[in-house]
Amino acid sequence: MEEKLAFVEGAEQPLAMHPKKFALWLFIVSVVMVFAAMTSAYIVRQAEGDWLEFDLPNVFWYTSVIIVLSSCSMHWAYVSAKRNLLDRLKLAIGVTTVLGVAFLVGQWYSWVALVDRDVYFVGNPAGSFLYVFTGLHAIHLISGVIFLIIVLISSLRNRIHSRNMAQMEMCVTYWHFLGGLWLYLFMFLLLNH
Repeated sequence: MEEKLAFVEGAEQPLAMHPKKFALWLFIVSVVMVFAAMTSAYIVRQAEGDWLEFDLPNVFWYTSVIIVLSSCSMHWAYVSAKRNLLDRLKLAIGVTTVLGVAFLVGQWYSWVALVDRDVYFVGNPAGSFLYVFTGLHAIHLISGVIFLIIVLISSLRNRIHSRNMAQMEMCVTYWHFLGGLWLYLFMFLLLNH
């Protein structure tokens, strides 16, 4: 009997995760699956022929730099929150939000550049895929900017600090995911264009 009690007392607690963080990770996994399916479809469709060759807009390089800088400023915000440097947190979240909006403006200009090159959503699958990739990413980035604004408001109300990090951690995770997703898409397009 004593052996059984010793075994029960040594039982480990199950791993626990904040329910909202778990939901965020499920959402991220679903987005990864969607983009993996779309990039696979791109490769399959490209192999069928009838594929318009055109150069990617140069704006993509600029937006890639912007998204990397925004990830750096987001990390700065996270470190500032963990250290209770609330003024730096507010500044860093503000900078990240501005960079997120700048990325979206850059994406708009990439579409303008595509139209200037006579690449449209309808007409050739190469152009269609490019618009779908960038448009779907932009929709997710808009949700990321909204999340940043919510976190910015929370930080302005001093609700984010070292003892209350859940919202900040979720925003950091999502923002870094969006940045990584863009870099994946851009590299994919460069290598498969």
